[in-house]
Amino acid sequence: MSVPRLALTPGEPAGIGPDLVVQLVQEPFPAELVVVSDPDLLEARARRLGLPVAVRRFDADAPPAPQVAGWVTVDAVPLSAPVRCGQGDPAQAHHVLTTLERATDGALAGRFQALVTGPVHKGLINEAGIAFSGHTEWLSERTGGALPVMMLVAPGLRVALATTHLPLRAVPDALNAEHLRRVMTVLDRDLRRRYGLSTPRILVCGLNPHAGEGGHLGDEEQRIIEPVVASLHAEGLCVIGPLPADTAFTPERLAQADVVLAMYHDQGLPVLKAQGFGQAVNVTLGLPIVRTSVDHGTAFDLAGRGGADVGSFRAAVHEALRLVAAS
Repeated sequence: MSVPRLALTPGEPAGIGPDLVVQLVQEPFPAELVVVSDPDLLEARARRLGLPVAVRRFDADAPPAPQVAGWVTVDAVPLSAPVRCGQGDPAQAHHVLTTLERATDGALAGRFQALVTGPVHKGLINEAGIAFSGHTEWLSERTGGALPVMMLVAPGLRVALATTHLPLRAVPDALNAEHLRRVMTVLDRDLRRRYGLSTPRILVCGLNPHAGEGGHLGDEEQRIIEPVVASLHAEGLCVIGPLPADTAFTPERLAQADVVLAMYHDQGLPVLKAQGFGQAVNVTLGLPIVRTSVDHGTAFDLAGRGGADVGSFRAAVHEALRLVAAS
């Protein structure tokens, strides 16, 4: 395919997502970027930021054309209510989810080769009475229920998660042998398929301090993680661990790994974001579509003020293009 077509969703309309879109389309890209959003929202945010933007409506029957600086191609989804920058409103939940549905269904149907998502506000969607724990879980359900694996990519580091958006007290109960085996299998398969690694080296963190200290600080390593690692290693996967998380990210360890598998969200992501915040990309493995996203939230305090950094959104588009090219 000479010119891929990507769907972009800005996410929460009162946050920095629309800012990022109008900043991003100031640049040319070797792909057609189709923003699934309300065109009036994007034009209003561009005016507020003092950026030139010309809107054209998306035509699915026209051949895809590369992104031209200063133009934004929009697949229109009306807002659910007026938007005030920096003030989230649960009334927009329907709009946010409709943009995701339109973009995801388009990717499943082949109209888009990838989906790139801006930040949503989970709390506002839940306040609207819609159970929503995050893009990752929602996309899994929408695309057929495959196990999604959340992996963040920064320069020189990849971190995947065995569990995603769970309260900390729920993590141990979610770590069973079957689940861990499936996560590691997806991770191995997609690093081969999408990243071209012939034998992905997966460094596995323990759950407890010191990886359980031989069972004295918790036994999940002995009961669950170690047997899964040993079983997959016997099947030919290159899995290493479980290792204490406080030493898993040292340069010596990282030199032996292509990805670190953390057991829960805040075990691995603070390290990655400290190293590459603003350049990191969230990639959802295990889905039948290519999906990338920013590494940050809605930043209501920056919305419409001109201080939003487009770096992670730009990196997410480029990562999506690399993954599409490898497909």
